Amino acid sequence: MSLSLPITSSFGFSLNSTMKTKQVSLYRVTKRLSDIVLSIVALIMLAPIFLFIAAAIMWEGKGGAFFVQTRVGECGRLFRMVKFRTMHMDAEQRLADICANSERDGIAFKMADDPRITRVGKWLRRTSVDELPQLFNVLIGEMSLVGPRPALPREVAQYDENAQARLNGAPGITCLWQIAGRADLDFDKQVELDVAYLESRSTALDFLIIALTPIAVLSRRGAY
Repeated sequence: MSLSLPITSSFGFSLNSTMKTKQVSLYRVTKRLSDIVLSIVALIMLAPIFLFIAAAIMWEGKGGAFFVQTRVGECGRLFRMVKFRTMHMDAEQRLADICANSERDGIAFKMADDPRITRVGKWLRRTSVDELPQLFNVLIGEMSLVGPRPALPREVAQYDENAQARLNGAPGITCLWQIAGRADLDFDKQVELDVAYLESRSTALDFLIIALTPIAVLSRRGAY
């Protein structure tokens, strides 16, 4: 008899279910090991670039090189996500003044010519280099290389039931919608792609997204 049939043992559990659980567990272990190895290698290789970028950010104006912000991770757990600082120090205070100018439909604010972004910050965002410090979040297990982008608590507070499904996996540095249009995609499309990824995630899909990310970055589509 084929194992594709819903066979149930005398102990009352489905063999299909057991096999699927083992596959998911193996995937999670493989994904975590890949995250650790690749993030360590990347951090070592990028260390000189990190120092150069940090110096450029601090040379342009007052404030530190890094920006740390509370984000929502898997199952709603809060964590502190780190990025290179791309905005002026008073960016959060100035957000209320420009909220009405958001160029993206939905919950998340996005503006192509955001006046809060510094000159160095514009280059960092267009090349997505500002995201690289999140490799530290990946290394300690708060994020993964691939997964839905981590949202702000104020955004998650407005999620409907469908959008809540984005929290069913570890957040990532890159994701399906990052290679499919980035900020040019509206919020509903981002949710659709994130949910589709979580429902069909695999090691092969993760490495495909990682491989396509540099191409998406170089195209600069939706990068702001």
